Amino acid sequence: MAEKRMVGKQAPRFEMDAVMPNKEFAKVSLEENMKNDQWTVLFFYPMDFTFVCPTEITSLSDRFDEFEDLDAEVIGVSTDTVHTHKAWINTHRDDNGLGDLKYPLAADTNHQISREYGVLIEDEGVALRGLFIISPEGELMYAVVNHNNIGRDVDETLRVLQALQTGGLCPANWKPGQATL
Repeated sequence: MAEKRMVGKQAPRFEMDAVMPNKEFAKVSLEENMKNDQWTVLFFYPMDFTFVCPTEITSLSDRFDEFEDLDAEVIGVSTDTVHTHKAWINTHRDDNGLGDLKYPLAADTNHQISREYGVLIEDEGVALRGLFIISPEGELMYAVVNHNNIGRDVDETLRVLQALQTGGLCPANWKPGQATL
């Protein structure tokens, strides 16, 4: 079965329960980010309390101010519950935990959002490492999905976000500040 194209189309809408940076439970939604005229960096990861995941999640959090400067909201998602997310956040980084985060971790416990974004490993009930950048108008502008053994690069995520925000044509190896085509 061929996968349906998503990039260049309206992104699947979502609303999920999440653990917020203040460690309280609340909802996150694409509609809210759109109302606030924000870009959305939505990333999926397989599971809490694993080994590659905390390196990505904390790296994104450590550089959250750079995303905020670009009017982007970062949302992490797994199929774990908000309670598992909170336990992991409350675990110190030295103990393979997350510690304080600057963005929400959302719970896709019914697997609906992971499935709609094409990252769900059905027979395991976990998500692949999918990263999606969505414009303030709700258009899915960038999608990358990779094997769960490989962590993502925060520099590359920021570079792509900045490239998309130029509205221009960016050549190979384009870096922020360089001319577009």
